[in-house]
Amino acid sequence: MNFMSEDESAALVSHAMAYEAAREALVAVAGDAFIFPAVLAHGSSATNRFSIKSAATAEFAGLKIGSFWPANSDQGLPRHNSLILLFDQGVGRVEWVIEAGKVNAYRTAAADAVAADVLAREDAAVLAIFGTGNQALYECRAIARIRPIRQLLVVARDPAKGDAFVAALQNEGLKSACVEARAACEQADIVVTATPSRSPLFDADWIRPGTHVASMGSDAPGKQELPPGLFDRAALFCDQTNTPEYPAGWSSSRGVVSRPNGETAPDAVDPIHTTHTTTAASAPRRTLAPRGRRSSVTGSRSCRRRSSRSCSHTWRRTETDPSRRGSRSTCL
Repeated sequence: MNFMSEDESAALVSHAMAYEAAREALVAVAGDAFIFPAVLAHGSSATNRFSIKSAATAEFAGLKIGSFWPANSDQGLPRHNSLILLFDQGVGRVEWVIEAGKVNAYRTAAADAVAADVLAREDAAVLAIFGTGNQALYECRAIARIRPIRQLLVVARDPAKGDAFVAALQNEGLKSACVEARAACEQADIVVTATPSRSPLFDADWIRPGTHVASMGSDAPGKQELPPGLFDRAALFCDQTNTPEYPAGWSSSRGVVSRPNGETAPDAVDPIHTTHTTTAASAPRRTLAPRGRRSSVTGSRSCRRRSSRSCSHTWRRTETDPSRRGSRSTCL
């Protein structure tokens, strides 16, 4: 069995590496990967939480144990930790044990960066970040890699933590300032929420058309960062579409959960995975495809699935062979 320490794994990872890995993983989820139900649990104290998430592809099989011990910060220790186990699939024994606390922070931010690279406007230049914890800093760095961010607007509950976070961003050359939630939302091209909130962080009306919103912190039952009203006028994207167990009569299709009357049900979206919304605008979107295959998405088009008004579904035009001019469109 091989062991990689936290220091060793942290020395190897980068935002560029994490972006490519997250992109490949998201493509695999839509292909041949198997994602198994997550186990959510807690320690002897219910405030100490941990999860077990597992998956398998043609090349790898393994699991990640992620923990959140809130009081660790009082001891000068990270509140989040992760451990990755990879199997030797020939004999079923654990082949690698990898301490991956910092790797997981890069991975989480990279998943949001991949989504923003696909869904956010090309000219998005103002990023609003809710939260000032360790993960928020990784989110800002990752988004700034894939969009020309010229201004970061920080929304913090604790002014002292907000000022410290702004100082950390500015030390990395990212122009930033603490602002109130409404001001941040009304100016932002991209909004990222990285909090443990259990109630909406902002009013849906504060979000401008064409804004991309990533809800990173809504990762467990009971957590909520986004206002339900936002889903009435936004296209909803989830990183995994086989979401589990909804009330009778509800349905799930490509990451969007619907009530029996056809309305989107934001409170029934799988809470284990990051949720992304993009408010209606004329900006085009793109889709992910395996390397070597080109994919693009046109803007909104008329859709027979909605007879009363033009749909906000995303349409995909995929060219599987660069030498062919033909394409096919499907409503997502």
